[in-house]
Amino acid sequence: GCGWGGMVMHAAQQYGVKALGVTLSLRQAEWAQKAIAERGLSELAEVRHLDYRDVTETDFDAISSIGLTEHIGKAQLPAYFRFLYEKLKDGARLLNHCITRPNNLEPAVRENYFINRYIFPDGELEGPGHLVSVMHDNGFEVQHDENLREHYARTLAAWSANLNAHWDEAVEEVGLRRARIWKLYLAGSQWGFDRNNIQLHQILGVKLGPEHRSGMPLRPNWEPA
Repeated sequence: GCGWGGMVMHAAQQYGVKALGVTLSLRQAEWAQKAIAERGLSELAEVRHLDYRDVTETDFDAISSIGLTEHIGKAQLPAYFRFLYEKLKDGARLLNHCITRPNNLEPAVRENYFINRYIFPDGELEGPGHLVSVMHDNGFEVQHDENLREHYARTLAAWSANLNAHWDEAVEEVGLRRARIWKLYLAGSQWGFDRNNIQLHQILGVKLGPEHRSGMPLRPNWEPA
């Protein structure tokens, strides 16, 4: 889902687009709707407490999926990408942003690992090559893939520092056990990204129109022969 609505509000505020986000968390949806109203964005932005598969609107200009693919599961990926493909209008784009394995050979689930046991019990990480293949097989032309592994390591370092700076407040809110679990999770994840045990890929796909044109700009250094 869209989490706390950060991307929804950013798109509406910075680019003036009409943006819809969905999340399975009622708390997130209520908080996001309040934040949207406080920022005067109610005419442009909305966050619903809803499963993405229950969105009825169609013909979107663009869809961003941030951190959702990890919860879909390998068996459901074809249906997931096909659903998003059918929600886009011709020439529209999908940005699929998710944590991945560094290759396609390792198992998607490690049931006895700390993260699978305490943080994401339903999580499955795929290799970027597999994600690209499934996107291709379900209609998308993949235009770009970027690995943000080193960027995310720095993000996790900042999150860890923030948790440490507000440690007493975190313990008061969620209890010592859960706070320790998340402290270990953030530090361990930073270590994993730094050492290329896990990666973060964002893959940009286009739903081609009848003219088979992507609408993407050509490379800036393109010179015809």
